[in-house]
Amino acid sequence: MIGFIKGKVYSKTPPQLVLDVQGVGYELEAPMTTFYDLPALGSEVLLFTHLVIREDAHILFAFSTEPDRKMFRALIKVNGVGPKLALTILSGQSSEEFHRCIHDNDVQALVRLPGIGKKTAERLVIEMRDRLPDTNGSADLNQGVATQLQVNPKQEAISALCALGYKPQDASKMVQNIAQEHKTCEDIIKLALQGTAAR
Repeated sequence: MIGFIKGKVYSKTPPQLVLDVQGVGYELEAPMTTFYDLPALGSEVLLFTHLVIREDAHILFAFSTEPDRKMFRALIKVNGVGPKLALTILSGQSSEEFHRCIHDNDVQALVRLPGIGKKTAERLVIEMRDRLPDTNGSADLNQGVATQLQVNPKQEAISALCALGYKPQDASKMVQNIAQEHKTCEDIIKLALQGTAAR
């Protein structure tokens, strides 16, 4: 098992990123909460990892904090929740926010996340109640300002939202009213997700 990976940020295209580790590019998948914390391209970062082995692929998931990785590992143990859905949950909510939803039995907040229906939300509340990892004292090991990914951050944001489970037309609506000036792709996605949660 690979516990963590340390290298320079080579590229960021949510939910994928590539780290240059001494000349070897590691492809990783990460939730948006991790992308918000990533430093600029070319900067060094340390990420906690979880390896998922399938018949057709080995996928390395990355997280900026240990509590996020613990939450991911707890989520994929829930019946019907795979790595992709777990990544979507952690992209729409921080570990602390998800912890609150489970503690308060807030099914409605969970249903607002893409790919989660009422039955799945209810199952999450029931099954996660006894396996929630401790999120207290989490520290962000990777400080820095995320930089603009591509020429068109809005288009990148729409692609990232689609990868997280939103329909293309819904993703477009989520970002269309967000002013693009001086905003990175990560900023746009964060604002879009916040706008969805507020509805």
